[in-house]
Amino acid sequence: MALGATGIFSEIDKLRVQLLNNIEDSQRVEEQISPREVLTRIENVILGIVVSLSKGKAPALAVPIRSSWDNVRFDSAVGLQMNSESSVSTIRSDCPSSVTKFAQIVKILSVIYRLVQSNSYATKRDIYYNNTQLFTSQTTVDCIIDDISCMLKAPRRALHVLATSKGLIAGDLRYMEEDGTRIDCRSSSAFVMIVEKDATFQRLLDDDFCTKLFPCIIITGKGVPDLNSRLMVRKLWDTLHIPIFALVDADPHGIEIMCIYKYGSLSMSFEAHSLTVPSVMWLGLLPSDLRRLRVPEDALIPLTTRDESKLDSLFKRPYLTSQPDWQKEMELMQQTKVKAEIQALATIAPDFLTSIYLPNKLRYGGWV
Repeated sequence: MALGATGIFSEIDKLRVQLLNNIEDSQRVEEQISPREVLTRIENVILGIVVSLSKGKAPALAVPIRSSWDNVRFDSAVGLQMNSESSVSTIRSDCPSSVTKFAQIVKILSVIYRLVQSNSYATKRDIYYNNTQLFTSQTTVDCIIDDISCMLKAPRRALHVLATSKGLIAGDLRYMEEDGTRIDCRSSSAFVMIVEKDATFQRLLDDDFCTKLFPCIIITGKGVPDLNSRLMVRKLWDTLHIPIFALVDADPHGIEIMCIYKYGSLSMSFEAHSLTVPSVMWLGLLPSDLRRLRVPEDALIPLTTRDESKLDSLFKRPYLTSQPDWQKEMELMQQTKVKAEIQALATIAPDFLTSIYLPNKLRYGGWV
């Protein structure tokens, strides 16, 4: 029998009402860019190169720097957002250290132009394998495509360049893909839960979680989320306006993954409007849960020097001041100097996560 009939969703319903009351203040309109506009922006870049050559000057490209905190600002309704006037990196064609990157960018611009013009699509992997000698690695292609997306101020999907999804989704959902493919799970869900790890996601499925807490949707990006997983979470929020919770390890890495879904990432701040969901709530595993539930000490893991460095970095993020409850949880982790994986709950009881921990968290509003 689904537990939804016993009133387990009353606190979630209250949260949903609260979110709906605040939704007008956080409405965001994503800029729609037509294929013609994408082509025009590419043509303008190429025109700049031609003009430089006609004047006897070495062409150069100005690419916004996506790795600097000075180039972003925090907006509570959007997350991390790139400044309209941001510092740039100049990629010169007459400089030995940048000439290869200049050629790579121009090559990929030409590929994108043909894709958009012909209304066809390619994956990042296709682009790499079509010219491995020029690009040398898949990472190079991935980085340049994001640089071009930022430079053109166009979402990557508007460039007709796709990435292979690594995320998984299950639960009470029904939607239609752009190509007409129907995904039928219904759309009357009470909540969405983001799960950090594939192993935890599979455990929830094995324990019949989606039936026990019907109706719900669970989704995982299998660790650091890929672009498509983030787009899906944002789409679920835009379409359903239901509470979205994050279930991550009680460690700095898990917290950062949750922050990427909620507020976005530094490198993709230029596309924040379509990727972030600031309404995401931290359901667990909370550092305070470890003490409250008396998780056995042998299931706890000491923080490493790298963990402590990551935690210090998180404390400096511009969005953390708007999350005092998160700060308290992170301060507790800093004080106790221990972390724990979600699987640590299995040391209390094999089915503790799905039979006790999550139902009680959702019933009594145990999120921050």
